[in-house]
Amino acid sequence: MDKRLVVARRELASLRSEKTIVLAVLIQLFVAAFSSFLAVGLVSLYDPGAAGNQFTVEFAVTGEAGDDLAPVVEHEDGWEAVRYPSFEAAMDDFRRGQVHAVVRVERGPDDRAQVTAVAPDGNVRTTLVVTQLRELLDAFESQERGRLASRLERQPVELPPETRSSPYFGFTYTVLVPLLTFLPVFISGSVAVDAITEEYDRGTLELLRVTPLSGIDIVDGKLLAMGVLAPLQAGAWLALLSFNGTSVANPVEILLLVTAFALAVVALAATLALGFRDRKRAQLLFSLGLLVVFSATYLLPESPANTVAKLAIGTPTRFTHAMVAVYALSAVAGYLAVRWFVTRRGLGE
Repeated sequence: MDKRLVVARRELASLRSEKTIVLAVLIQLFVAAFSSFLAVGLVSLYDPGAAGNQFTVEFAVTGEAGDDLAPVVEHEDGWEAVRYPSFEAAMDDFRRGQVHAVVRVERGPDDRAQVTAVAPDGNVRTTLVVTQLRELLDAFESQERGRLASRLERQPVELPPETRSSPYFGFTYTVLVPLLTFLPVFISGSVAVDAITEEYDRGTLELLRVTPLSGIDIVDGKLLAMGVLAPLQAGAWLALLSFNGTSVANPVEILLLVTAFALAVVALAATLALGFRDRKRAQLLFSLGLLVVFSATYLLPESPANTVAKLAIGTPTRFTHAMVAVYALSAVAGYLAVRWFVTRRGLGE
């Protein structure tokens, strides 16, 4: 075990000269350290409607039934109704940028509302305006259903009460936490490919073979260095998130999951590096293989990202704990497969 630790320390020391790896770690550190600040801006990409209160949307309302729509607009904070006598006049101001969207409401023969909506195309505010426009039409539809409820021959089943969760909560636990836990895993696998293939490129493998180190010792040392790096980073990121006010439940089990994935990913990287010995081909196959394997996990009843989210929120089920155990056993199987591969082929052959 001492021999493996020597190899592991050698690999960790060499990472300081890898500028790409250091930059990636610093970026993750920045995201974790300033998560509360970044979430305010990034959540607008995750849920554009969440920024609605920070931006007033002016709707040009026109049509014979426009008076029915205007109160719906004025009822919501961040919306403003501008009444126009004609659709053409509203479109003129829309083209000049004086209003953000145009909504024309007409009544059909059966007293049903016929709505025509115009939103900007290719504008930086398009996503936000379209999101707010959709919410406006949903609110107007609910009002129309209530107005025409007396015409129903049968009373429909009542809808459950509407509940709205904070988009910041969803973004943090379904995007940010899984990102910070799995990104170190992917980086560790990529570094493992370089750590093994560079021994062939530089011709230093033969120097290692003449030492008391065996092929298993060399591979174990490299796997140990790369496998430990990921959970250490993930643990630091979770601690920074907690320091910034984002509480993370079940940190030990999350780190166990990260360790299992790190071991599995590093084992895959080591197998490809030992099999091809060429950095470019090994990195390409590693990237494609990792993409296929990780995408395939979303076919499972509970994907790894969902498992992390449930653990972080504090609502894991028995199946969640079972999936963590399955991932851990799979990682051990992957590690044993690498050892078998090294023993069968020999590291220097």
